[in-house]
Amino acid sequence: MRLLVVEDNPKLAGLIKKLLCEHAFAVDVAPTIAGAQAALDTTAYAAILLDLSMPDSDGGRLLHALRKAGNSTPVIVATARGDLDERIRTLNEGADDYLVKPFSLEELLARINAVLRRPQLAIGTILRAGNVAVDTAALTVAIDAKPVDLPRREFGVLLALMRQQGRPVSRDKLLDALYSFDAEVTPNAIEAAVSRLRRRLDAHDGSVTVIAMRGLGYVLTDHAKAA
Repeated sequence: MRLLVVEDNPKLAGLIKKLLCEHAFAVDVAPTIAGAQAALDTTAYAAILLDLSMPDSDGGRLLHALRKAGNSTPVIVATARGDLDERIRTLNEGADDYLVKPFSLEELLARINAVLRRPQLAIGTILRAGNVAVDTAALTVAIDAKPVDLPRREFGVLLALMRQQGRPVSRDKLLDALYSFDAEVTPNAIEAAVSRLRRRLDAHDGSVTVIAMRGLGYVLTDHAKAA
């Protein structure tokens, strides 16, 4: 899943990005509101982490513009502004959560996972396909209830496919989910990740596999339908 971090403190932004990348998220960092708007104009994000005190504008204006445009992407405000009236106003204007600096990175991760599990996003804690189960909170995979270790890229592909409930996911969508703007991506990166995922599913007797649908992308399906 791809997240946007709108934060002008490079040290804090780096720490947040490192933590989230370690938990299978792809992360873009915008140090200005203008940069955040440019990123949002080109990419769909699962969630946004937004500081209010930005150098070129107030983060609240970006939140207001998003909600006015009908963009319902979850927004977690993370700011040094701890005034009660400010928190209430920001939540009423459409923020999904509000975190006051300084905060624990572990708490931030927990709040992000909590927002992403909300029903309106159709994201449950446990996703299942055949005998494969993915815990979206713990970021673990099990096949026939036995833990399976998946590297970050393969896990990201599996998660993106399972969230679509059998519908195809385009190559571009997978790229958006797995890689941030500054990541170096080889031309066959998605194809290679899909191929490795197939092999791992087969090696652990997974009842599902990944098939390519010409012009549509990739879909997770059971072996009987893939045959």
